[in-house]
Amino acid sequence: MELNLIEGLGLVAACLTTVSFVPQCWRIWKTRKVDDISLSMYLIFFTGVIFWLIYGLLIESLAVTLANLVTAVLVAIILGLKLKYRSK
Repeated sequence: MELNLIEGLGLVAACLTTVSFVPQCWRIWKTRKVDDISLSMYLIFFTGVIFWLIYGLLIESLAVTLANLVTAVLVAIILGLKLKYRSK
């Protein structure tokens, strides 16, 4: 398999998995309900995404880097909304 085809496959996978966070962001933004969102899960996940982002930069993989950069932003939004709208 040619390297460009492999990177293309990675980009498609990255887009699909990253876009999966958009409905969650949108739902929280609209409803301002975050009680069912696990803060600890998202904190652990965000940490992992940051490590994947660093890894993607180090191996110079566009797919890994872009996917994790966008995912980090979306997860950071979810975390911010969780902290803003959580029950006191």
